[in-house]
Amino acid sequence: MTTDIDELKSIASQVRRDIVRMVHGCQSGHPGGSLGCTDYLVALYFSAMNHDSEFNMDGIGEDLFFLSNGHISPVFYSVLAHAGYFDKAELATFRKLGTRLQGHPTTHEHLPGVRIASGSLGQGLSVAIGAAQAKKLNKDASLVFTLHGDGELQEGQIWEAAMYAPHNKIDNLIAAVDVNGQQIDGSTKNVLSLGDLHAKWTAFGWDVLETQGNNMEFLLSTLAEAKSRTGQGKPIVILLHTEMGYGVDFMMGSHKWHGVAPNDAQLAQALGQLEETLGDY
Repeated sequence: MTTDIDELKSIASQVRRDIVRMVHGCQSGHPGGSLGCTDYLVALYFSAMNHDSEFNMDGIGEDLFFLSNGHISPVFYSVLAHAGYFDKAELATFRKLGTRLQGHPTTHEHLPGVRIASGSLGQGLSVAIGAAQAKKLNKDASLVFTLHGDGELQEGQIWEAAMYAPHNKIDNLIAAVDVNGQQIDGSTKNVLSLGDLHAKWTAFGWDVLETQGNNMEFLLSTLAEAKSRTGQGKPIVILLHTEMGYGVDFMMGSHKWHGVAPNDAQLAQALGQLEETLGDY
């Protein structure tokens, strides 16, 4: 665990290299959102969250993380590997026959670090609330973290969970939303406008924070602030303003890279923009 900004940025650069190589290797997957959420997951797993790479599904005495927008599995797998959950060489098997690294995370593959099968959008917040309630009942002071896409907020189950958590004072929960304004069919504004997310979450009774999701300094500060606000009767949500495809210039800001793999030339171009810092798998 570290608060060294340069070290965290170094890890993030390697994770981004892993993402584009993994998706290229099987010519399938979701690079855009994975690249955009890299900084948040690196900040979470290498600085903010108390977790154990000797994975135990019960998670007693440690913070838990639930990835709700499971299609960004490339970033999740890379971060887990670099955090010591499994050998990073296994990243080369992403989306291939017989792999534990399915396109969407699954529990029956028994991959360390994966607590729920995700990819059917809208479900992760409900699961996390249940886990957070269990921790409170068990007198476990640890926290529960989640990550969601902004397009995922178009799912009704999110808002059922959003009502339930404040009503039951689930104040050991820190949810995050990747607000990149893009989804598979276009911009969220054009597909189904989300309106004022800060006002919406506030109206539902949540403690709302906003930050630049591709700025490591801001992320560490915001996560520290979020943790300081736990235990005060309200669940917390962080609106992460990110850019889809962040770190690879031709992928940035476009929904077209939501679920498209780079070809050989595009891979070389992307890798030329991302420093190899921890060694490629």
